[in-house]
Amino acid sequence: MAAARSAWERLLGPPDGEDRLAVWLFLRGLGLIYTVAFLALALQLPPLLGHDGLLPIHLYLSHIAAGSSTPWWDVPSLMWISSGDGFMLLLAWAGFALGLLLLCGHASAVHLLLLWILYSSFVNVGQLFYGYGWEILLLETGFLGVFLCPAWRGGWRGLAGGSERVVLWLLRWLLFRVMFGAGLIKLRGDPCWWDLTCLLYHYETQPIPNPISPFLHALPAFGHHLGVLFNHLVEVVVPVFYFAPNRMRRVAGGLTVLFQVLLVLSGNLSWLNWLTIVLCVPCFDDALLRRILPACLTRRAVEPPHDAPSPGRRVATAGLLVVVLCLSVSPVINMLSPGQMMNTSFDRLHLVNTYGAFGHIGRERDEIILLGTMDDAHDAGADWREYEFPCKPGDPSRRPCVVSPYHHRLDWQIWFAAMGDYRTQPWLLHLVYKLLHADPGILGLLASDPFHGEPPLWIRADLYRYEFAPTDADVWWRRRRLGPYLPPLSAHDPALQRIVEAFGWPPLSSTTPSPSPPCACSF
Repeated sequence: MAAARSAWERLLGPPDGEDRLAVWLFLRGLGLIYTVAFLALALQLPPLLGHDGLLPIHLYLSHIAAGSSTPWWDVPSLMWISSGDGFMLLLAWAGFALGLLLLCGHASAVHLLLLWILYSSFVNVGQLFYGYGWEILLLETGFLGVFLCPAWRGGWRGLAGGSERVVLWLLRWLLFRVMFGAGLIKLRGDPCWWDLTCLLYHYETQPIPNPISPFLHALPAFGHHLGVLFNHLVEVVVPVFYFAPNRMRRVAGGLTVLFQVLLVLSGNLSWLNWLTIVLCVPCFDDALLRRILPACLTRRAVEPPHDAPSPGRRVATAGLLVVVLCLSVSPVINMLSPGQMMNTSFDRLHLVNTYGAFGHIGRERDEIILLGTMDDAHDAGADWREYEFPCKPGDPSRRPCVVSPYHHRLDWQIWFAAMGDYRTQPWLLHLVYKLLHADPGILGLLASDPFHGEPPLWIRADLYRYEFAPTDADVWWRRRRLGPYLPPLSAHDPALQRIVEAFGWPPLSSTTPSPSPPCACSF
């Protein structure tokens, strides 16, 4: 009994200085991710989720309210107060400012809690555009970060308050679920992870390749086999050592950081890999961090030792431990289940989640190419011009972009849409409807507008098969047309108008003449 009490005291007791720099660095990294997340949110909010957006939040909330007696509880969000664009942009820019403050060094529990509330309010109503695993990962990480800070008295030089080792342990538990869950779902999801061939396809078929991706794709097969083996080592074996003694934990954290850096270099996966690197920080003690980090950073975290945490903080931290362990039951059961799900929340606040990535690897890359014309769509000589997105492949001669940790949500979602049929993608029809009206918000999300603000008469979508060109070629991609994805549509097409009315999307006025005959489309 005495030994158990002593172990509990060591876990919840005051820090002895060996983790001070680790906590300081973790909070700065969390601030970076929050800043990028809120910046992407603020810049893309109106055309995606605003009143005139592709998936308006106010329509989603109306749908929830119509089917629930407790909509606030079913979908917790500040947008129940107001879903007007002005109010939502105010919240988004407030989150950006708070994230920037955290990045610069100011932190308190209230500060971190406000960040968590603001971002969860958007994730809970973001629908399709906020259904990615890194959204709930940021929420779970951010919630744990609340307990690393003093309640009110923030500071500009690191912590300015006691932090309990139990929170660092819970962060490593989160890192374990992220990595081990990703490893298990690969082994269960696709035979290519067993025969070591997945990387023969991954660099080419991943959502948003970058300029290094073609060169990695061109590596010999032996190099790809070694890459898969390294993936299994880091995701299946290494996570066990996040809870090992100091020296082994350092090695485990270092291998995980190396793995995440390689992923950052090989593609654009938003802030998933960046946030995972931040989660690796609790694996390192201050003695190591002071040897590998610049002195200008380590000096910022040098402060006198803190007093022992107050009884209130001890109770709060103990309560956090109990809550996380209880909520971990369902994610662990899922992780060990043959029917393992990826990136799923088991509680509406996203406090403890299950994670995973690339359980299935595509063998071929198909891309939706949107084209518009000012001519008659049925004329064989019509001049069709392509719409270019910021990062998704389009023009074969355009170099792949480097955008991580920023996230172009429309580029990602249209990559997913190519795997299915347009009839299951109503947001894509809404996108076409807005392009037919030259909607400024949507045009602002594109890399270029081939019609310079004028609405085209027709828009269609074609499906292309993309492959990396040889690394010595004068283009980045080779492509061939597979066929139509979406038949030509006009702004006055009756079928498209019915879709707009059925979903309650705001109608747009058009000054373009009605082309004839209308398209006989099936929706």
